[in-house]
Amino acid sequence: MSLLLPGQPLPNPGHGATLQYGGGTYARDGIPRSSVVGEIEKTGGNVSISLPRTRPSPPNPTSVVLGTVIRLSPAQATVAISVVDGVPLPAGEEFTGVIRVQDVRATEKDKVKIMDCFRGGDVIRGIVISLGDAKSYYLTTARNDLGVIFATSEAGATMEPVSWQEMRCPRTGQIERRKCAKPDGL
Repeated sequence: MSLLLPGQPLPNPGHGATLQYGGGTYARDGIPRSSVVGEIEKTGGNVSISLPRTRPSPPNPTSVVLGTVIRLSPAQATVAISVVDGVPLPAGEEFTGVIRVQDVRATEKDKVKIMDCFRGGDVIRGIVISLGDAKSYYLTTARNDLGVIFATSEAGATMEPVSWQEMRCPRTGQIERRKCAKPDGL
């Protein structure tokens, strides 16, 4: 079962299917979306989002994490980690990760500008490469499947990846630079 992030659209139930959306969901622009990090739970014609039942473990090297960019500087992006190896962390239990400029891409590391790769509020997928200091973990996005997986445009719309380094606002058509996780179909 796949994990949904807040704001992510729920899968289409299929042609002619009618569902009632319950806890952990909301509608925006007529599209049902998840309001929490969790998994889809279907009971009859009702759909809700529930937290996975497994207990999360702290990140360790090679853990795949999801998190939100909370702070940017020219040398690094700071990330609030909320999911470790597919398991959401309980409310209030959060880890901090740091993506250094040299850990953003595998090639052309000297040309990386953090502000062209991430923005505050972006949701990223990364891998823990080492346990940093007592306050944070070092993360990398230097693989095709790692990087920004969810971003909101200045117009408030969910952006669509158009390449590995650009996302487009579906409302305005404006292009913004990001280090995208490999977009589907590209």
